Amino acid sequence: MQMPDTTREDRPLLDVKGLKKFFPVRGALGTTVQEVKAVNDVSFTLRRGETFGMVGESGCGKSTLGRTILRLTEPTEGEARYEGQDVFEMDEAQLKRMRQDMQMVFQDPFSSLNPRKRIGAILEEPLVIHGIGTPAERTSKVLDILTRVGLQAEHYYRFPHEFSGGQRQRIGIARALMVNPKLIVCDEPVSALDVSIQSQIINLLKQLQAEFGLTYLFIAHDISIVRYISDRIGVMYLGRMVEQAETDAMFAAPKHPYTQALLSSVPITQPGARKERIVLKGEIPSPLDPPAGCVFHTRCPMATDVCKQKTPQSKEVAAGHHVACHLY
Repeated sequence: MQMPDTTREDRPLLDVKGLKKFFPVRGALGTTVQEVKAVNDVSFTLRRGETFGMVGESGCGKSTLGRTILRLTEPTEGEARYEGQDVFEMDEAQLKRMRQDMQMVFQDPFSSLNPRKRIGAILEEPLVIHGIGTPAERTSKVLDILTRVGLQAEHYYRFPHEFSGGQRQRIGIARALMVNPKLIVCDEPVSALDVSIQSQIINLLKQLQAEFGLTYLFIAHDISIVRYISDRIGVMYLGRMVEQAETDAMFAAPKHPYTQALLSSVPITQPGARKERIVLKGEIPSPLDPPAGCVFHTRCPMATDVCKQKTPQSKEVAAGHHVACHLY
């Protein structure tokens, strides 16, 4: 009797190792004089059906990381294995097939939609590109997805400017769902929306995840939102991953000084409760010239001499809890 092959189900859906993305800064003669180290040696795994939240200050490289994984921008170094196959080594035909499995929801729900096309045509476009279905089947699929994201059939004939920001983001989510993806990169999908609308979109994403068995890489700078939707969290600072852990473990016992400062800034909802606020001093260094050693040492209240000289390697300090800090 032949045993079933469980290897595919056991391995992570996405395995990112040593990913780097540097943007060259050109001089007067077109030569590279400097490099912006937007993503610098980031590694993590994404399990099937989970939400991995990526959090950090603006400019830390979160969005660049998501775009590089999808090859919307080419990597400088590293690998991203989707179901065991390196995305960065795929040819054009393989990449096109992969894009049916990996989709993206963009931050700005207005600029990500073509203002000259009706919503029906925008949502049918992925099906046309991949040659899926007949015209009648495509229209039927669009109408079905519209209702699943909380819109109506009559919206099929409208233009993007006729919708509110929250409705446009629902359209962006619907477009990502059209080709039945397994993984969706959500690049700050609620940061441009009102607070009341943010909760609706987050709940919609959770509902769709349960309904379609989706896996999310959820990028945001609001750690409260990341906590609500994520199973695991990764914390980035100046292009590097400084800590990653299960959500409950991260909030119960943050290890890295930067993570501790981030969590201390989360407002307390319980009346009368108090907690110590960690205020970081100094400015974030430029990714053009990041500090030697630990990139956080210029603002870290616990920095020592070794932090200024040696880059800390990620260590597993507890089950599934990884931190890159010389304190451990």
